[in-house]
Amino acid sequence: MIEMTRRDFMIKAGVGAMALNTSSMLGGCATSTPVTTAAAFDPAIHVDPELRGMVPVLLKMSDPISAQTLEQARKRVFGLPLLPQPQWTERMIAGPGGADSLRIYVINAGTGDQLRPAILHTHGGGFVVGTAKSELRGLQEIAAALDCVIVTVDYRLAPETPFPGSLEDNYAGLKWLYNNANELGVDKSRIAVMGESAGGGHAAMLAIAARDRGEVPLVLQALIYPMLDDRTGSMRVVPPHIGKLIWTPQSNRFGWSSLLGVPAGSRKVPYGAVPSRVDDLRNLPPAFIGVGSIDLFVQEDIAYAGRLIDAGVATELNVVPGAFHGFQLLAPRATVSKQFKAALNNALARAFARKI
Repeated sequence: MIEMTRRDFMIKAGVGAMALNTSSMLGGCATSTPVTTAAAFDPAIHVDPELRGMVPVLLKMSDPISAQTLEQARKRVFGLPLLPQPQWTERMIAGPGGADSLRIYVINAGTGDQLRPAILHTHGGGFVVGTAKSELRGLQEIAAALDCVIVTVDYRLAPETPFPGSLEDNYAGLKWLYNNANELGVDKSRIAVMGESAGGGHAAMLAIAARDRGEVPLVLQALIYPMLDDRTGSMRVVPPHIGKLIWTPQSNRFGWSSLLGVPAGSRKVPYGAVPSRVDDLRNLPPAFIGVGSIDLFVQEDIAYAGRLIDAGVATELNVVPGAFHGFQLLAPRATVSKQFKAALNNALARAFARKI
């Protein structure tokens, strides 16, 4: 049984602790008929046995996130202690406006003597909180396991910067990685995008933008419980056992409304802002999508994987039974977490071996 203190949870989950039981939002409301066919949330039934010990702590976490508490919530984001290797550096590069205003972190950079694969990473946080630096530890582990270079972007957050500001920041980071490949020891034909939660949504947006602009080829989009559809929790009500832990429908409405500048679930949203609402998914890079079965995003992630497959995009879907949002970060020693991390690393390794 896994147990975790409030402080440990906040350090490891960061945004998750702030997202529970969101009590206010910028807009959007549920319009669907409530689901009555699914059983109510019962940890003994719905949560993996190794994860059940965390449920009481997670359920008690009720720190609301709203326009009034957003700044306080942002201050609660922490990162795990960094490893001595691989090394990382902080750099300022030209952002969308051209000035050196965009912060990135480069992990495991090499030289032009030996070209290695690379990942452009986008951090999570519901579009409204989180930092690139807080996720460096996990990225160090992936860089070491795959002997790759990783660049992670400290993109601007909503609601201060609505779409497309964060997308353009992330695209600037991708272009910088591609244009400076030789300096970093990167093989231009082996670049992937990757992100968790809102970062997974950003990675999906970035894959669509890269396809549309035709400047940077990608070998994979690795989407870890990605936030893909603003209609979840607004137009669409989820079964009562889904989305109870870490990231809730209320939180989702606040995050999406903040990014879009209109209420989540609105009839019209900006093109490219909501991956699930992009009509044409053809010619996107191969995808890995991983999500827990009781994660708020499970239905939208399964649907997106199906649409990618229908569009002819090679797609691997990994649905982890009894896993909630952020499970592999909160319980890294659990069997399902180890299996999930192995599946992600294997997908990346296969993509890097394949090239373009």
